[in-house]
Amino acid sequence: MLYPVESEKREVKSLSGIWNFKLDTDDTGEKDGWFTKKLTDTIPMPVPASYNDITQDASIRDHVGEVWYETTFFVPVSWKEKKVFVRFGSVSHSAKVWLNGAKVTSHKGGFLPFEADVSVFLEYGEENRMTVKVSNILDWSSLPVGEIKEWHDDMHEKGYRTQEYFHDFFNFSGIHRPVLLSVVPKNYIADISVKTNVQNTDGIVKYETAIQGAFGTVRAKLFDEDRKVVAESFGIKGQLVVKNAKLWQPGKSYLYTLAIESLDQKGEIEDIYRLPIGIRTVEIKGKQFLINGKPFYFQGFGKHEDMNIKGKGYDDVMSVKDFNLMKWIGANSFRTSHYPYADEIMNLADREGFIVIDEVPAVGMNKWNRDEKIFSPERVNEKTLAHHLDTIGELIDRDKNHPCVVMWSVANEPTSYEEESAPYFEAVAKHTRELDDTRPITLVNCSSPDECKVAQFFDVVCVNRYFGWYSDSGRLEVIPIQLERELSGWFDRFGKPVILSEYGADTIPGFHSDPPVMFTEEFQCEFLRLYHTVLDKLDFVIGEHVWNFADFATKQGTTRVGGNKKGVFTRERQPKMAAHFLKERWNKKIG
Repeated sequence: MLYPVESEKREVKSLSGIWNFKLDTDDTGEKDGWFTKKLTDTIPMPVPASYNDITQDASIRDHVGEVWYETTFFVPVSWKEKKVFVRFGSVSHSAKVWLNGAKVTSHKGGFLPFEADVSVFLEYGEENRMTVKVSNILDWSSLPVGEIKEWHDDMHEKGYRTQEYFHDFFNFSGIHRPVLLSVVPKNYIADISVKTNVQNTDGIVKYETAIQGAFGTVRAKLFDEDRKVVAESFGIKGQLVVKNAKLWQPGKSYLYTLAIESLDQKGEIEDIYRLPIGIRTVEIKGKQFLINGKPFYFQGFGKHEDMNIKGKGYDDVMSVKDFNLMKWIGANSFRTSHYPYADEIMNLADREGFIVIDEVPAVGMNKWNRDEKIFSPERVNEKTLAHHLDTIGELIDRDKNHPCVVMWSVANEPTSYEEESAPYFEAVAKHTRELDDTRPITLVNCSSPDECKVAQFFDVVCVNRYFGWYSDSGRLEVIPIQLERELSGWFDRFGKPVILSEYGADTIPGFHSDPPVMFTEEFQCEFLRLYHTVLDKLDFVIGEHVWNFADFATKQGTTRVGGNKKGVFTRERQPKMAAHFLKERWNKKIG
């Protein structure tokens, strides 16, 4: 899926802004035909943003079920001879879209884009009304998984229900990313796929295009950052060779521009799309992860799309701030825990030279109770698997051309000790490899190496561990022996490089103690230091991702006070002591 960009043949119109919003308390809006006319009794709601924290109404924040959005807009008559698409960056967790009362599309999954050709539904030169129904329901067929609990007792009013979910971040909902109208020619470039390689000093760029409609031929031009043409080819697919290519590298990105032109029978340009690309290679060799043939060590974070008030709503200001903080601290990578991040964030990672482990929203496949089976006909089953495979397909379709993406992560902390998890993730791994044979794949584990049934299907072992926090709480002295034994167990059994993909401790900013005790800034620093003494002595460890970059919101509960506080930055992006500790370590390692 190509991100909407303007060119001499294309236009983009943003529909972001203030929309009308209405709660559907009984989930009857569609049956009652709310999409057929202007919504009544609405309140203003910004797009993009999560709706949960925008008002002072707890019933909106904690609503379980459906809500409705509506906006109006004009399009010029000149668009009538072209194709017009509407694109939603993401809607959590499912959506139906109507334009002028006619249904134009629907989508399941809250963290990836979807689009629809709305050309025949538009009123050109007149006002148009777009209506969107959004559901935040999670069940065992969705990603993340969840379940609705209906209460039938004397202590709850009739019809009372709650959304239960098993992942540790708040179930924000709404239209989370930009809504765009994209205008393209009748015959247009529908898709571009790029694969790169390096031979000696030459860069090899293989491209393949998909054209919708009639065309004469396709011309591909590759421009360097000085806008000079460095290679050219004709054909719907082909290969470009760049002499003495400048490689896209961690921390030192170089982006070429691939301009694809579709030419009509007369040789005139009918459509043009410009795609930034980076020439680089990725491979695993023995105990090492190689980028452009050089060993790479992942140092950075698990992150979240999360901020005050906006929730998971995309924000340019916060995104640039986060990248500046990661550069300041010396990070070189992050994992999109636990869902795909916005297109705009991936574009920034390309531009800034950050390495990304790209993860699908397969989180919550664990109730942390071994008596409750997860991979079963009643829970994670064939319906879940079908949606899981579809989601992987959507992710790879969106992010396949990003040089920043070096590995796909297919799940976070499932009950991979269950026998039934093996055929499930064998199918997931096989499907991922079939869609992309250029990147390694991983699964983030929380099982023990002796019990894990799935790590053999993947290229890298990612493991989350919290010795001294969730186990042996506060006992810092147990960390070295337990962590070394654990990580060595993974390598000894599976023989694959290991990333410690999560480790950290909740920390209240300004809370101090010497000797360190849990929740103090001193404890967080000492916790990290002891983990690093182990990581630095194991040559099969290829990375450390601290949990978490910044504090983030979670559902209410007795184990969380105002959210998860494992960030080395506060939710407002102010550094804790641990940020300075990591800055000293990581800038030395990069240097």
